[in-house]
Amino acid sequence: MLRLALTPRWLGWFLLVVLASLACLWLGQWQWGRYEDKSARAERIESHYEADPVPVTEVLTDDPVAIDDEWTRVRATGTYDTGQQVLVRNRPLDGTYGYEVLLPLRLEGGGTLLVDRGWVPNSPKGADVAPEVPAAPTGEVTVTGWIRLGEKSLERDMPRGQVASINLDEVSEEVGTDLLGGYVSLQSEDPRSERPDPLAVPDTDTGPHMAYAIQWWLVIPAGWVFVVLALRREAQEGVGRAPRPKKVRIWDEEDG
Repeated sequence: MLRLALTPRWLGWFLLVVLASLACLWLGQWQWGRYEDKSARAERIESHYEADPVPVTEVLTDDPVAIDDEWTRVRATGTYDTGQQVLVRNRPLDGTYGYEVLLPLRLEGGGTLLVDRGWVPNSPKGADVAPEVPAAPTGEVTVTGWIRLGEKSLERDMPRGQVASINLDEVSEEVGTDLLGGYVSLQSEDPRSERPDPLAVPDTDTGPHMAYAIQWWLVIPAGWVFVVLALRREAQEGVGRAPRPKKVRIWDEEDG
């Protein structure tokens, strides 16, 4: 087996298995990383989502909020700046695309909190026409909701009053004021008023990534076992094969 394994053909097979093993190792680590990210997110949601709300200023400052504080349930009191509404375009809800409605809430203790009040469908006249949005309550209002992280910029030029993602810097430019380092997904308002449709409950499913990672890693030993067994079988066939009889040429018989 050793002599056969050192032939160029089998060395090529071994090199191929090494490269395939490295690829499977990387793919397994990638899937495991996705599982860990989703698992950590699910744990944050499950620990925060139904918890008693805390004052928003205990969680948010001018600095970007820490990921461990995402989905913390908070309460804030202030006044909506109803003249600075911003719409987030191309946001899905139950398979339909529309807008999420953002409003700055000027807190009674100072600072401005961005509130995502919910979702509205596109206008029947088309996505380029601003949709109808239920009016926000005037005067002092207390909101309860969940802390969310600001999103990455999609770097798209949008019409005035619209953004492509909830990027806090871009929204801050739209509303003309600095915002706290996270925003709130609205659960309820007091006093109650008509509002956009509530956003979907966050998904805590971790998906099949753990199973995919294990499958990729199991391919590695399976590949090596297959190659070694194939090498062993070829070596055994070579040992058991009877030598071919030497051909005797006609003129060799005549010479004899």
